[in-house]
Amino acid sequence: MNKRILLAKRPEGLPEESTWQLDERPVPTIKKGEVLIKTEYVSIDPAMRGWITDKESYLPPVPIGAVMRAACVGKVIESKNPNMKVGDHFAGLSGVHQYVVTNGQNWVQVHPDRAPLPKYLSVLGLTGRTAYFGLLDIGQPKEGETVLVSGAAGAVGSLVGQIGKIKGCRVVGIAGGKEKCSYIVNELGFDGAIDYKNEDIRTRINELCPDGIDIYFDNVGGDILDTALTHINRNARIVICGAISQYNSKKFKGPSNYYRLLTERARMEGFVVIDYAKDYGTAYQHLGKWLMEEKLKSKEFIVEGIENFHSAFLRLFSGKKLGKLVLKVS
Repeated sequence: MNKRILLAKRPEGLPEESTWQLDERPVPTIKKGEVLIKTEYVSIDPAMRGWITDKESYLPPVPIGAVMRAACVGKVIESKNPNMKVGDHFAGLSGVHQYVVTNGQNWVQVHPDRAPLPKYLSVLGLTGRTAYFGLLDIGQPKEGETVLVSGAAGAVGSLVGQIGKIKGCRVVGIAGGKEKCSYIVNELGFDGAIDYKNEDIRTRINELCPDGIDIYFDNVGGDILDTALTHINRNARIVICGAISQYNSKKFKGPSNYYRLLTERARMEGFVVIDYAKDYGTAYQHLGKWLMEEKLKSKEFIVEGIENFHSAFLRLFSGKKLGKLVLKVS
């Protein structure tokens, strides 16, 4: 049988367990040109909250009754496609289910002998590419500049900070709790950390970024974005990657300090990683090289069991995880 997580209803606020339902049906059969992939790991991402909302976005909303959309990695167990052999592993944007039939379009072969499979959903997957293109293309860091990163102990933020260090920047991260702040400084090499749960953010930015902020990489939105804007330098770049503090709100709170973009001739720009699909190969090469050279580290927080999808998803908002959140399907 094929266990699947289906979207049962549109949520209001923080999604409840009844937002999804666990469904079982026979494993699908394949036709000529198709393969059957057994899903091994699923990526749990903040973007999922937007995908289940019936609003216009960069991807259409997940329909009610459909399998929950997710990036995943799995193993080919049956093939009628000469380009995808039994035993090979592939990663792609699919869903939260144990088995999937595909013709292979937009799936990429991965190699568990080179890196553990969860890495292909974190540093070597869309998460790594998000950090790579967001910082390097939108942020355009220069050696000696100061980079401030929110959600710094999370999947994307932790990589952004490390890439900033590779490019010769001073990097300060904002994270929740002493453990996470210690992690980004002592293990990942950030120059400083701000504990937003126990410290005054404005005061600590003044202390750790005395020369101001040249790049602010925003993963959370809300009050932290507003505070960061008051510290930006002339020609600063604000990279809008996410706004997790706002995803369960009925109305987004925009920055009241946006006027600083005018006075400092700064730029605020959002991006979506799928727009860089043609350049994924370049990002993969650089990220893989840095990983091999131990210039990049990634931590995966793994929750086991497809039936635990909802409790895993809630960790995105409770902060009860460190690094990239991944669901081990079986």
